Amino acid sequence: MTKPRSRAVLAKAERREQILAVARDAFAKRGYHQTTIDDIVAQAGVARGTFYLYFEDKRAVFSELIDRFAVQITQVIQRIVTDDPSRPVAEQVHDNIRSILRTCLVERAMTKILFTDVAGADPDFDRKLATFYDTVVQLLTESLKDGQALGIVDDGEPRVLAYLSLGALKELLYQAVTLGFAEETADVLTQQMFGFLSRGYLRVGESRPAKSGARAPAKRGRRS
Repeated sequence: MTKPRSRAVLAKAERREQILAVARDAFAKRGYHQTTIDDIVAQAGVARGTFYLYFEDKRAVFSELIDRFAVQITQVIQRIVTDDPSRPVAEQVHDNIRSILRTCLVERAMTKILFTDVAGADPDFDRKLATFYDTVVQLLTESLKDGQALGIVDDGEPRVLAYLSLGALKELLYQAVTLGFAEETADVLTQQMFGFLSRGYLRVGESRPAKSGARAPAKRGRRS
């Protein structure tokens, strides 16, 4: 039987998650600047005082959302190995691209937030966003360095290649969430992104041909 204290702790954790979820959707729908704490508490059905039990201000909520999203992205990327005959390098690269795209399409609210007008809120906030992107760039840069050592990435400055890759991926994701592509389109988008990179700096070949009857990405009903 659950003890009263345990139930209280669980209730607090659930309430905190509820506020985070509501704030995430509000930021995605209205943008960071236009969303107020009053908006968040009204949609969450909690008192303003309850909000301050969990978060210092609106920026604190956003900071946690960004931190969580960064963890999600980094956790789905697997290091490439070359000594496993059951997992061709091309397949591993393809799977990493698909994992990133699928995660961003599932978490479309967070993906959309990163393309709204959140920049310029204040210096601390801008540093938070810069840190997020720097983390992604650094992770990609290290992966490209490994790829060059393995002979699966062409010569070039890894950080420059990372910026070029991230720029292409950001635009693809922006269009995907803006146009309302469904999560199931991750496979089609992956094939196209993988083909694009294979014709660029990747040296693994397009070993994943499009499935018979593959079509352009389908749209879904937009989420707020």
